[in-house]
Amino acid sequence: MATKLVGVLLVTALVGSRGIGAQASTTGEPTQTAVFEPLLADPKEPQFFATYLWARSTRLASRLGSVGFGQTIGVVRGRDWQVAVAAGVFSEFNMRSSTTDLVNTDYHIGLPVTYRRGAFATRFRIFHESSHLGDEYLVHTHAQRVDLTFQAVELLVADEASRWRVYGGGAYVFAHSPADLKPGVLHGGLEYHQPRSLLRLGRFATGRLVAGLDAKAMQEHKWQVGWSLVTGLELGDPLVALGSGRRWSVLLKAYTGPAPYGEFYRDHVSSVGVGIGFTL
Repeated sequence: MATKLVGVLLVTALVGSRGIGAQASTTGEPTQTAVFEPLLADPKEPQFFATYLWARSTRLASRLGSVGFGQTIGVVRGRDWQVAVAAGVFSEFNMRSSTTDLVNTDYHIGLPVTYRRGAFATRFRIFHESSHLGDEYLVHTHAQRVDLTFQAVELLVADEASRWRVYGGGAYVFAHSPADLKPGVLHGGLEYHQPRSLLRLGRFATGRLVAGLDAKAMQEHKWQVGWSLVTGLELGDPLVALGSGRRWSVLLKAYTGPAPYGEFYRDHVSSVGVGIGFTL
């Protein structure tokens, strides 16, 4: 049921993609921007991406394909606030396998409520996440399922200057399986978005440098921090303002800490890779 619901929401995002980030014209006309921009480096932020990873872990393959399909869809909006639906699917594949076995899939659905006052933006959300171990991977490796499922509330506050963005907050897991999962989560990060174009590809695109560092510590892991670092080039329509409208990116990614992949949450993983992303 959760899989079908996430699928419906993702189709809705593709059809009506003006929900969170309406295009901003460079002509000075009134524009509508997101109240709380998606987090650049959070591995579980609903967004569209595909990444090739070289990984080090006790159970995961040394080469992984990681893909995500997701969007935050605005439902109701006022001048400084927004109620939305966020849905995402995140999957990992064994790239060393001849059949590129599905290793893990996480399903995410949430209801974020966001508010902005000046340079400060706040996001409160209640969300559900469940994980599934890939069937082919399960057969080939004789692995055991963890069946990680939880519901949580999260509060993040961001200071969004023109170039730099600092955010922080935490989450509390109020319902979960396995039953002994500890509930506390601390979450913060730092982002940089170049305010001017770094390059221009004629009438096709303009590009700017972006970078992000995300840190997440869970009580379950005795507050060990998972560090996620991304940097690269974000390309967009030259007829709209930087950071608005439909964008795609080429990013270098690195991660170290407790695995962000649900069925492997008890493992430690380190990885580096390169990927592409798309923002509607």
